[in-house]
Amino acid sequence: MMYNQINDGQGAYNMDTIRSRPPKRQLVREVYGDDVYEYYPLGEYIVAAPGVCGGRPTFKYTRLEVSTILALIAAGESLQQITQAYALSRLTPDAVKEAVRLADQALMRSVQMVPAAA
Repeated sequence: MMYNQINDGQGAYNMDTIRSRPPKRQLVREVYGDDVYEYYPLGEYIVAAPGVCGGRPTFKYTRLEVSTILALIAAGESLQQITQAYALSRLTPDAVKEAVRLADQALMRSVQMVPAAA
């Protein structure tokens, strides 16, 4: 594997692409229940909604912050424990996996990859 590529088990990514700025997001407006819900999609399940939690990333249609779930994972909670604990928020395993993947991509963009000394 080359130093400028990573593989997350679902495919290889070019580090130059990951490090580059994310594409400018388009504001989406939907009617959810009786309210207009405005958000910037960060993924299929994760959004940044200006009027929700100060615009910090949340799971779509909830006030559940992604950072809360990532902290639970870091504390050793299992995917099953987390999704059961947040079942009322309709949190799915796929949504949690997306949160981890997006956090990984953000971390990779924030650092420069340095090849190991030979």
